[in-house]
This record gives sequence, C-alpha cells and structure tokens, in this order.
Amino acid sequence: MWFLGLLSCCLLSFLNQFFAYRAQSLVITQITIQVATLPIGRFMAAVLPTTKFRLPGFGDRGEFSFNPGPFNMKEHVLISIFANAGAAFGSGSAYAVSIVNIIKAFYGRSISFFAGWLLIITTQVLGYGWAGLLRKYVVEPAHMWWPSTLVQVSLFRYRVSSLFPYVYTNQMFDLPITLFTCAGVIRCLRSKTTRGCTRW
Repeated sequence: MWFLGLLSCCLLSFLNQFFAYRAQSLVITQITIQVATLPIGRFMAAVLPTTKFRLPGFGDRGEFSFNPGPFNMKEHVLISIFANAGAAFGSGSAYAVSIVNIIKAFYGRSISFFAGWLLIITTQVLGYGWAGLLRKYVVEPAHMWWPSTLVQVSLFRYRVSSLFPYVYTNQMFDLPITLFTCAGVIRCLRSKTTRGCTRW
C-alpha cells in the first residue's frame, strides 16, 4: 500500500504539473489511479514474498513483511487518497505553484527552492488541517459528501465489494477496464491538442 500510494502520489503530481504549462492543460485525476492500481495491487499480493523481517530493538512491533496479505478495499482507498493528494484534490497541479511562477515570470524576482517548497506544502496540507479540525461538521455527516466523491465510492463498491461476488472472484472486468484506461491515456498523451482527450 505504501509503495503504490507514494508512487501514485508522485506520478500524478509530476504529470499534472508537467501538463499544466500547456495552453490547454490536461488533468489526470485520481480515478485513473483507482482503476489502474487494483490489478497491480492484486498482482503484487500474489507475487511478493510473505517472509517476515524483524528490526532489531523493536521487539514484536519491529516485525514486518513485504506482503502483509491479500489486496483489500481499505488499501485501495488509501492508495486513491494518496493519489488525490498528488493530483491537488482533483484539480491538476497545486495552486501554490502558480504563485511561484508569478514571482519568477512576472515580477522577475528569485525565490529559493526551500521557500517555494514550503509554500506549496503548506497550502496543500492546510486543507487536511481544516478537515481534521472540522471533522465533526464537514467530514462525518452523510449529507456533507462532495458529489464527485460519490463516483469514486460507487466504483470502489462495484470493483471490490462482496455485493458482486462474480466480479470479485473472477475479475473478468479488470483487464478490459485497465486496457481501456491505458489506451485513453496514451491517446491523450500522443495528441497535439486536448481535443482528442475530451471525446473520451
């Protein structure tokens, strides 16, 4: 979960920032990662060794394994949360990167890497801080769900829930959906404009 989560966060952050400088920017949302990581996670759960390693000096708490068990819905959701943080909450690149760009391009001033990085990280983590402080009013009530989240929740339920045992056990839709997503991303990356991406 940590490997796929950090990889997806870094990948989406890099790709969305890379495409943000185009005239018609391309935004890759975390739903792409949500669809792609399910077969990858199941493959890793089947292939990685289950050997347990022990860190000296930590006792039983220092015991870990590269393969803790089968890939489940909780890991899939956490990987998608990591990816969503890398995709600036679904809107492409981080907002504070525009501030750094404006300082350098329009005002002709220099800003150090550490100051720019601190500004971007602070603005990104600010949302998580407010969500934690107002969790009782903003996160926990069922009527406070953001509408775009319902699509992701229904996709999680459809893909890995026990409500659909045939799909869950046979995984008949994993390969076609993954291939369709990869073909769409490749088509968008190869097109000169984003017009080819909007038809998908």
